[in-house]
Amino acid sequence: MACLVGALAYPAFSHGTEQERHLTPAQTSQIDGDIQAFLKRFDVTGAAIAVIDRGHVVYTQAYGLRSRDGQLSVRTDTPFEIGSITKQFTAAAILQLQEAGKLSIDAPLATYLPDAPHAKEVTLRQLLSHTSGLQDYLSGPEPESEIDRLASHPISYRDLTARIQNLPLAFEPGSHWSYSNTGYLLLGRVIEVVSGESYRAYLQRHILSPLGMSHTFTYADAVQPTGTALGYRHVEGRRERSPDLHPGWTGAAGFLVSTLSDLERWDRGLASGRIVSIADYDAMKNETVTTGGQKTGYGLGLFVSKVFDQPRTGHTGGTQGFTAADEYFPQQQTRIIALTNSGDKTPEAGEAITNIVFTRLHPALVAKADEPAGHEPAGVNAMARSSFGELQAGTVYRSFTAKLGGRLVEGPGKKLMAQFAGYGNVSRAIFKGAEERDHQTWYRYVLIFSPGVRMDYCVRIDGDRVAGVSFG
Repeated sequence: MACLVGALAYPAFSHGTEQERHLTPAQTSQIDGDIQAFLKRFDVTGAAIAVIDRGHVVYTQAYGLRSRDGQLSVRTDTPFEIGSITKQFTAAAILQLQEAGKLSIDAPLATYLPDAPHAKEVTLRQLLSHTSGLQDYLSGPEPESEIDRLASHPISYRDLTARIQNLPLAFEPGSHWSYSNTGYLLLGRVIEVVSGESYRAYLQRHILSPLGMSHTFTYADAVQPTGTALGYRHVEGRRERSPDLHPGWTGAAGFLVSTLSDLERWDRGLASGRIVSIADYDAMKNETVTTGGQKTGYGLGLFVSKVFDQPRTGHTGGTQGFTAADEYFPQQQTRIIALTNSGDKTPEAGEAITNIVFTRLHPALVAKADEPAGHEPAGVNAMARSSFGELQAGTVYRSFTAKLGGRLVEGPGKKLMAQFAGYGNVSRAIFKGAEERDHQTWYRYVLIFSPGVRMDYCVRIDGDRVAGVSFG
């Protein structure tokens, strides 16, 4: 990977702490080596990372190129598109307006947008938590390649909502969880109606300016800062410049551009009560539960999850040419931010890099989490690995029962191949135990592909064949 930039002191960070304050030379060497190996393996053009320990910026690093034209290097102050990390800002703005007495998140959407799809049936809280059941406007009748083309052209709010206006709810509001950009598009419009300001103006006046986030903007802004990273992705194995998303397609769901230092300011301001009350910040981090009592893994604008058996809150983001992750590990009081100009989602470079860094910061925790469970049935590990390899290849399905293999051939196999082929070979399949679902035994595995790249994979066995698979 070309153009590794050294660990630059970045004066715009709000803390004046020295680099590597808490990281040993061995840790920084290991982190750099692992990230460079990851970027090379997955052909990621550039990245920037920051590690914040107990409120102090202790390490920043930049890798690769922000633009392949002219071979321009990434810097630690390079702006990147952050995609759905924007949703944190939207959620906080909604809670600000509730604190000001201008709305209630438990009110029906119709209170503020009477003409919105299913406005009388869903609440703002359900939009915030992705439990509304609204279909995603990006999942239209067109093939994915056509959506890709359409998204580079202007579209109005009215035309965007028209894409899902006549579609039924996917489920009873509150009963299930399904990630939906539509909900955050509508929340952005609520902010505008209630505040009387454009979404962009509201963020500037109530969030960006108060926190001194002078390097955060949108790709709708007329003037773009110099040095902003260009986006790249792979199509049929070839790296190419990603098409530019038109901001009308993303808006409050994902059109912000930011830097490591500005995101650090944002996270610190949010956690300290400067943006919303501490109680509301706690609500953002509190995992939503469905009406049926199922945990969703999401609060109000924040994912609430575990990795390496450690609690984690934060958000990832991705656009055609970028992936990003801003993850906080409360038990370790550590935040890791990773920004990349790779739009590939298999795997997402931003999240993988945060996993790489955490692994090097806390190797004992990761080693313990990756210990296999006992009593693994003979032969199941080999079936799990071979079946996943066949899903990646998308050609023959010898490891599967005739029934499931036939279903894969009919169509789902091609989608799974597109989703998983980019991960490469499984280096290790860690058995994590068995569980009963509907009177059937499923075997849980964590598949390891490379440092930072891992996936939960479950299989159900019938005889010597795989009869069912699930992910996540």
